[in-house]
Amino acid sequence: MSKLSTVIRSWLGNGTTLWRWSVGLLIVVLLLPTTVGAQNTQDRQFFTSGRTVKPVLHGTHWVAITGKPLGATAGSMIFQRGGNAVDAACAMLGATSTMWDSLGWGGETQALIYDPNEKKVIGINGLGVAPTGATAEFFKRLDLEYPPSTGPLAAVTPGTPGALMVMLAEWGTMSLAEVLEPSIEMADGYAIEASAANNLERNKELFKEWGRYSTDVFLPHLGEEREAPYPGEIFRQPNLAATLRKLVEAEAQALDAGKSREEAIYAAYERFYRGDIAAEFARGAQEVGGLITADDLANWEVKIEEPVMTTYKGIEVYKLTHWQQGPVMLQALNILENFDLQAMGYNSSRYVHTLYQTMNLAFADRDFYYGDPDFPPAEPIEGLLSKEYARQRAATINWEENDPDVKPGDPYPFQGGTNPYLSLLERWSSSGGEPAGSIAATGISDIFPLRNAGQAPPIRIDGTNDWGTTAPFGDDFFRGTTSVQAADEEGWIVSITPSGGWIPAVIAGETGVGLSQRLQSFVVNEAENPYNVVEPGKRPRVTLTPGMAIRDGEPYLSFAVQGGDGQDQNLLQFFLNVVEWDMNVQQAAEAANINSSQMKSSFGQHPSQPGSLLVRDDMPPEVVAELRRMGYNIRSSPRTSGPINAIFFDILNGTMWGGSSNHGEDYGIAWE
Repeated sequence: MSKLSTVIRSWLGNGTTLWRWSVGLLIVVLLLPTTVGAQNTQDRQFFTSGRTVKPVLHGTHWVAITGKPLGATAGSMIFQRGGNAVDAACAMLGATSTMWDSLGWGGETQALIYDPNEKKVIGINGLGVAPTGATAEFFKRLDLEYPPSTGPLAAVTPGTPGALMVMLAEWGTMSLAEVLEPSIEMADGYAIEASAANNLERNKELFKEWGRYSTDVFLPHLGEEREAPYPGEIFRQPNLAATLRKLVEAEAQALDAGKSREEAIYAAYERFYRGDIAAEFARGAQEVGGLITADDLANWEVKIEEPVMTTYKGIEVYKLTHWQQGPVMLQALNILENFDLQAMGYNSSRYVHTLYQTMNLAFADRDFYYGDPDFPPAEPIEGLLSKEYARQRAATINWEENDPDVKPGDPYPFQGGTNPYLSLLERWSSSGGEPAGSIAATGISDIFPLRNAGQAPPIRIDGTNDWGTTAPFGDDFFRGTTSVQAADEEGWIVSITPSGGWIPAVIAGETGVGLSQRLQSFVVNEAENPYNVVEPGKRPRVTLTPGMAIRDGEPYLSFAVQGGDGQDQNLLQFFLNVVEWDMNVQQAAEAANINSSQMKSSFGQHPSQPGSLLVRDDMPPEVVAELRRMGYNIRSSPRTSGPINAIFFDILNGTMWGGSSNHGEDYGIAWE
């Protein structure tokens, strides 16, 4: 947190007279050029002179932040009606799912909830599982190296509806009808924004391949030159609205029968996963070639879990466990704790090199060891998060140049065990971890072609670069993505990274619900990751990773971002920006990030490109030159992370500071 901001906040919070405040502000203004100028002289890479594009949000009663203005408005409506942070977060989750904000109702939801009564962080696992028939042999028979990234065979079971209802039932205060009211209104019709409308138009040929249910939803002008909705047109989803009303109807019937609020919400849960909605969802998925059965839906359940935690300089940092990539940030913090980062200088070549090498070490472990903990053998999470293991990994860093041959370590000795996959570990090849004997991975240069000088062109608004090559995660991916942050004056905090069922999605029959695309995060070759081989009933190791931090026993930060494999890279740097570099939450959200592509991607053909480094366009040329000398292949872009959304808890003043990324449509509302 900015020290100057704290001073100003203290003056205002103490009710000082306007005269004294004005004098104090004048002193601060007079000091600013010297203070900021000194910082910029020392650290020329500071992303701006302390200024931000968006203002910090200040709230005393509540804060609501998510990926779209309408989504944040849904959260604020719930708060204004007396709901708590869990109620508001569920409303925002439903609204952004209805808007197809890089997720739909058939996607997956991962969350951390802080319970102020228990003073405890709770994990919510709302990730779907591989359906019946989704085996490694099945995809090998189709001559596929990985499960497909789009279409009916890309789907795991839907998790977002269940996660929303479990969170609401267990920790909310309102009815499902109240929380889903904004979503139902939007499904009846809302003015669609340009990013979603244009994304639908770009993918219209896929929708036509997937049949009438998909075209009925996404292509209201079928047969015309533009078949998707126009920006600002009223976009209607009558089947989705009917499905959501069925959930509310199930709740009402249970309440009429004398059931409690919680029991009534679980009656709606039953209808979605075991009733008529489930039957139609499974039928519709199978009609277009999907594998999901009614039994797959009935056997799936939301898991309430203990998150994992490490400490960084006394701050407790929480992540969901190793069925998603969150522990890589904890591993990275354990490694970085061994170094004096401030002595390196903010975004200096030494600092960038340290972050890059650290992230590669942690992600190499992710690529080999992370997977669904419900399937044997047990992943070595205790060893992976060991401080002693981190010191061993830190000692392997090459300080002179990039190491393109970073391999997974062996954490088993650090938890008193023996690695059951030493033979696979020994065969793990260099160049980003492509296992011997498999088909070579596509490099990042096939996604973002590189200039001879080592720089790729910025991505345009339409998702293409200067050569007209379409990027898989272009502008829409970064500007229209979603995380959910909510906090209230009672101390409830919710951090969610929902995703899946994004555009383009296959609509499952008359439910209006789109299928997930998350099956692609599995592998079919055991040599790549023996813990993450696709198997019916198993959850894929995903990238979705909300975070929380506790300091001195009190909430400190709640944060999340979307952006695939970049999520924990970006959140690591966000966290360090606050803790090491004294940025406030908005400065930290807007600051420049670096991104490595040396780890194996979790999408498509799982490409890896050792030494590929994405930096923001304003990285000083002397730093870029030094990094090139160290062996990095540098690309630059105007934006280098997905939209980070976060809340900082100002214990001194009893307020909340909201930060929301500046380069997208993410939006926050707070109330004093």
